[in-house]
Amino acid sequence: MTKNDPAAYTPPLGHAALTPIYDAAIALLTRENAWRRALVAEILAGGHDAILDIGSGTGSLAVLLYQASPHAAYVGVDPDQDAVRLARNKAAHSGSAATFVVGYFPAAIPSEPIDVIVSSLVLHQVSLAEKERILAAALDRLKPGGRLILADYGLQDTALARFLFRATVQSLDGRANTQPNADGVLPSLLEKAGFSAIEQRAKWRTMTGVIYMYIAAKPLASAI
Repeated sequence: MTKNDPAAYTPPLGHAALTPIYDAAIALLTRENAWRRALVAEILAGGHDAILDIGSGTGSLAVLLYQASPHAAYVGVDPDQDAVRLARNKAAHSGSAATFVVGYFPAAIPSEPIDVIVSSLVLHQVSLAEKERILAAALDRLKPGGRLILADYGLQDTALARFLFRATVQSLDGRANTQPNADGVLPSLLEKAGFSAIEQRAKWRTMTGVIYMYIAAKPLASAI
């Protein structure tokens, strides 16, 4: 969801025409209630004065976060104008004061240090080089000791998981960008970017493959 080149940008379900049904598809096919609520709990387990959501999509995380902690300061960034419009409407209807920015991370976001950066179902859609760029930028924007929380497709560790991933995610988003995730690249990319305390916190088997939650921190003595 965060391509620097808009011409290469992959919409939420691979095709812009499918954006209006994104919420229904994710809820039906990915056990969204389980992993998204776990994501909210992890965000709120530590300091959360400033929360940035990379690839905030249609705003589902923002609404759940508001329901759990109405005073959390949330900003979402996403280049998809249609998704951001849905997110703003959804947040307004729920009473949330969440802010959504149309643009690319990190250029669209002020440079103030951030406590928590979160991203869900984004990195599998972008190239390996873009995954690396996003993670490096996230490390740069975090406060020392700040946390990165990811929920995304990772290692597809059984024949069934690989089949489901190919039949759903890869049929919509293509193979080139998604295969590194399916091969389990995320932990090594987090380490390469300079994160510490990298941990696989949870995983969920879904009708679209295996979704993982990873937690990582910016080192307190980071020179970056």
